[in-house]
Amino acid sequence: MMFKIGVVNIDVSHPQGFAQYLHSGDRARITHVFNDGFRGDDEVAGFIKTFDLEGRCDSIADLAKAVDIGFVQGCNWDKHIEHAKEFIQAGKPVFIDKPMVGNLADCKELEKLVAGGAVIIGSSSARYANEIVDFAAKSEDEIGKIMHVYGTAGVDEFNYAIHIVEAFGGLLGTGATGTKFLGSSSLNGKTCETYQIRFSDSLFATYCTFLGCWQPFDMVITTTKSTHSFRIDSSKLYAALLDCICDFMETGKSKLADVKSIIESVKIMLAGRISRDDKAGLEVLLADIPQSDPGFDGSKFEKQYAAAASKIYA
Repeated sequence: MMFKIGVVNIDVSHPQGFAQYLHSGDRARITHVFNDGFRGDDEVAGFIKTFDLEGRCDSIADLAKAVDIGFVQGCNWDKHIEHAKEFIQAGKPVFIDKPMVGNLADCKELEKLVAGGAVIIGSSSARYANEIVDFAAKSEDEIGKIMHVYGTAGVDEFNYAIHIVEAFGGLLGTGATGTKFLGSSSLNGKTCETYQIRFSDSLFATYCTFLGCWQPFDMVITTTKSTHSFRIDSSKLYAALLDCICDFMETGKSKLADVKSIIESVKIMLAGRISRDDKAGLEVLLADIPQSDPGFDGSKFEKQYAAAASKIYA
């Protein structure tokens, strides 16, 4: 029996891409939508018609009653917890799209919700990429011990760049202790920024983000035996993530990252931003991120995203 998914907000292209994949199979369907984001009624109607949804709900509470799991997919990450709570209160699992949250206070709130029994899953599809999963499964006898990982991402400093940091999490697991900003270069309106993550004295990761320019997810992995490189196939990312979610909903057994792992990726990027803006490139420990740190501004990003967005659902 196919399970029902309720989507909160269709701001980004993910609801469209997710529906295209799910509705081509027989495991799950997006059946209802609630929208209070920047997409107009015409786009909501287009989304419903294109994917033959059962209807639009007037509240997230009504949405939670109508479905088996919620997908919170608005582009303003500062609203994610508020939107997820209706599913949690209804005893339903909820998937929160990337970035799950954007500040330390919300990271701690997610931990409290999970400790209280909430089932929260997520986040970046890059964490579940076939290339990441396959490499992580290789034995130490085959590849040696990983000493350094390098990865690239583009478009912006957080909303899209979180993909490559979560990919590191899928490959290396948890255990990051600090991040530092290494430097930047700018040319023709595009900026490349580079950050280093410390996991231990023998394991580091470095990521480059490109502001104003899409970049592929390329990874170079240096081990005690050799160097390996690959490009993540972005055309298969949705399938990898959604198959894991379907497996969880059908069996109750999860291959998905827990909230602690996902918010470590957020903390890595928070520490990197503080290193860049406030510490002149000095390493900032994840444990030393101040509670008062404002983090990444979801409302500001939503306004920028909405201003640049074209219609995709109508």
